[in-house]
Amino acid sequence: MNELKHIEDFKQILTTYQLSASAKATLQKTELVLLVGPTSSGKNTIIDELVKTGQYHQIVSDTTRKPRENMGVLEQDGREYWFRPEEQVLADLKNGEFLEAAIIHNQQVSGISIRELERAAAEHKIAINEVETNGAQAIYTAKPDAYFFFVIPPSFDEWMARMSARGALPDDEVHRRLTSAVQELTIGLSRPYYRFIVNETFMHAAKRIDSIVRESSSAGNNQEQARDIAGRLLNETRAYLEAEQKE
Repeated sequence: MNELKHIEDFKQILTTYQLSASAKATLQKTELVLLVGPTSSGKNTIIDELVKTGQYHQIVSDTTRKPRENMGVLEQDGREYWFRPEEQVLADLKNGEFLEAAIIHNQQVSGISIRELERAAAEHKIAINEVETNGAQAIYTAKPDAYFFFVIPPSFDEWMARMSARGALPDDEVHRRLTSAVQELTIGLSRPYYRFIVNETFMHAAKRIDSIVRESSSAGNNQEQARDIAGRLLNETRAYLEAEQKE
């Protein structure tokens, strides 16, 4: 169990958090791509495909929690996260050296350090990461010219199939994920800065994103149609949850 010794300090500084002047300068010169979307929409797979092109730097977030084992393999520093003492993270927050950060389950603080954007700029690459909707809003406030892509599956049935592809999920876990998805889709559809990407296949989705970012192209990115699909997903997810409650 992770525990935050300085949780009140974190709460106080995050309430009024501001980027430092040097962090703002780094942000201005770094091209940034962020992927948002519900569980099992394929964000990480798309990011992996874009990183393979050699044009993108995948951001590794900082976290105060300890490394975990995933299927018997211990997480590594600099791969899944940068695992840092909370005193260091708190000091960087006080100095305005995070793009965004959040307290998670009152047990850990995770966020994107400006160091990762500096790495991307030094490599002359496009910084890319996945974020939650709250983090995206904070980043939009700091950098409205970033690219915000909201990734969605092509249909509710395909989405459910992908969700269970790695093994059957307990009913309460499916309920939790779909409840979160309703919130995410509702927020996504209400924010004009999102470009919706229908992930029929991850390769085509990655190519559409890359085309928009590197070629300033909107080819294959019909927003009206994509938002219609997102709206249908939202309605079908709500209906599924309502039917579940009646059983």
